[in-house]
Amino acid sequence: MAIMDFLNRQFIDVIEWVDDSRDTLSYRFPDDDKQIKNEAQLIVRESQIAQFVYVGQFADTLGPGKHTLKTENIPILGDLLGWKYKFQTPFKADVYYVITRVFTGNKWGTSNPVMLRDADFGVVRVRAFGTYDFKIVDTVKFLKEVAGTDHHFRLDEFNDVMRSRIVSVFSETLAQAKVPALDVATRYSELGDALLAPLNEAMREKYGLEMTSFVVENVSVPPELEQAIDKRGAMTAIGNLNDYVKYNMGNALAEGKAGTAGIGAELAAGLAMGQSMMQGGMGGAPAASQPGMVPQAPVAATAPAAPTIVLMTPEQVAEALGVSPADVLQELEAGNLKGRKIGSQWRVPQASLDEFLKG
Repeated sequence: MAIMDFLNRQFIDVIEWVDDSRDTLSYRFPDDDKQIKNEAQLIVRESQIAQFVYVGQFADTLGPGKHTLKTENIPILGDLLGWKYKFQTPFKADVYYVITRVFTGNKWGTSNPVMLRDADFGVVRVRAFGTYDFKIVDTVKFLKEVAGTDHHFRLDEFNDVMRSRIVSVFSETLAQAKVPALDVATRYSELGDALLAPLNEAMREKYGLEMTSFVVENVSVPPELEQAIDKRGAMTAIGNLNDYVKYNMGNALAEGKAGTAGIGAELAAGLAMGQSMMQGGMGGAPAASQPGMVPQAPVAATAPAAPTIVLMTPEQVAEALGVSPADVLQELEAGNLKGRKIGSQWRVPQASLDEFLKG
């Protein structure tokens, strides 16, 4: 009787593992250097897969259920053990339980900027972070490439091991997808959905994993690129540049906020640029007519542009010269400064002011 008790203690007749940790990815059944009896019972619960490993070689994989271990249902292990004639003998092998449920809310992030070649801004650097959900779909590849021989591989170890690998796959996928920087910085949900398929292709092939969800929570670009994006948005909001320049210069003239020397140059440049855009100058298409405006007839390419006449009030002339408006009116009445009186108001052309300054 004592001999039978001793022999029974040397063999394993039931193999099972109950996971109540919620953070375990793989677990090696502790055999305490015992052998597995022929026709021992292997119990695999839902969300588990049992993987046999014999002297470093991956053998049979068994899914959920109660299995009787014999040569018929572990043929690969039987071949490795040399059971050519179905020897009914105990055997030694490692049994790994791998969890196949979905692990949610895992964080990822780029520790260094990701370099992207962008059609609008050239080479740009972006940083990103977010969350992902995943599950194990290829037990052998996962044990070989990720968990290794760890007897109890947990989620915190996985995050340390995989964070840099996931970011590497993300960076490669984002570069290959050629998503514009404007879209990267503003369309997080669409970006995550678009990257999920190519990410999964790489993750399954390399690590035996599948992401069920990949969320981009934030993408940050360098400050200079943020400014460029803001400027592009502002230019889109401005619309017709000619109307915008004329509107701003009209306000400056009415309020007397612009210096005289700058008014003529800015207005002339703005009107010339607007006219060039409207006529399709610099290779651009003709500007569409705005509501409430009568389209102008196109100007012949050989016709010289009409000179722009800038008129100023006595107050604006006084501000430009640094004198009082009364001094300007005195010079106008004396005829030293050429101007034209319309009703009770004087108007001074820019050319007259320039001539007055020369004399």
